[in-house]
Amino acid sequence: MDLCDDCQHLIYDEELDADICNMDLDEDEYYRLVHNKQCPFYRRGDDYTLARHQ
Repeated sequence: MDLCDDCQHLIYDEELDADICNMDLDEDEYYRLVHNKQCPFYRRGDDYTLARHQ
C-alpha cells in the first residue's frame, strides 16, 4: 500500500521479515484503509522522523 510507505506507524518486524502497521485497526478502519485508502492514524513522516521512530 502506497499510503503506508511513509507513515510513522509503519515498523519493520524481524520475525516476519516485513513492514507492519503498529496501530490496532478495527474492522471498519481496516476496510477504509484497504478500499478507500483512508487511514485515521496516518501521519506522514520523513526519513529522519521514521529513523528516530524505529
